[in-house]
Amino acid sequence: MILEIDSVELEFDGKKILYGIYVKSEIGKVTGILGRNGSGKTCLLRILFGDLQPKYKNIRINGKCLPKPLYQNGTIGYLPQYPLLPKNTKLDLAFKLFDVSWPTFISHFDGFKKYGNARIKDLSSGEIRVIEAYLILMSTKEIILLDEPFSFIAPLFVEKFKALINEVKKTSIIILTDHFYKDIMEVSDTTYLLKNGCSKEIVKKEELVREGYLNKRLIE
Repeated sequence: MILEIDSVELEFDGKKILYGIYVKSEIGKVTGILGRNGSGKTCLLRILFGDLQPKYKNIRINGKCLPKPLYQNGTIGYLPQYPLLPKNTKLDLAFKLFDVSWPTFISHFDGFKKYGNARIKDLSSGEIRVIEAYLILMSTKEIILLDEPFSFIAPLFVEKFKALINEVKKTSIIILTDHFYKDIMEVSDTTYLLKNGCSKEIVKKEELVREGYLNKRLIE
């Protein structure tokens, strides 16, 4: 499966946010999206998911334009930046609702064993992020969108998620954003930078310096 989006025109209060976008992703490859705050990363994921309607867009799967938002056909999972699960939700219920195995989860994240009977409100913000990112990633959806999955979680957990992403990409399209460019470039097969409303494919991190996204000292 190949997913493409282009011909996007999105503006707020007369200010153009996205207008020169082309992003391609496919099963077997992770697609990373970089960009400064306000560059439109989250907007792009929401347009793909279908809950944000721009003035124009062209979303295709295997070359065919989609007649309706992706969220309506149940093939897409989306991890937003805001909290996903209600605070009073019990963890065992959350895993049942997403049809994800709790024993398999704790085999990867054994420090969570003690939370078997806990509610979301009993966890720290970082722990909640781990739970939510895992549920979306392991939801067996054909398309998975992850908006800043590495934010607020411990480096050890980031490495575990990278390994899981590399497994899940064998059967799902994965598109993710984050501010941690090293993590994005390490786990992504294709990386795009959003700047001035447009997308540009990035092959080497030195290109991020030329585009003004990184200071040269950060990659030396």
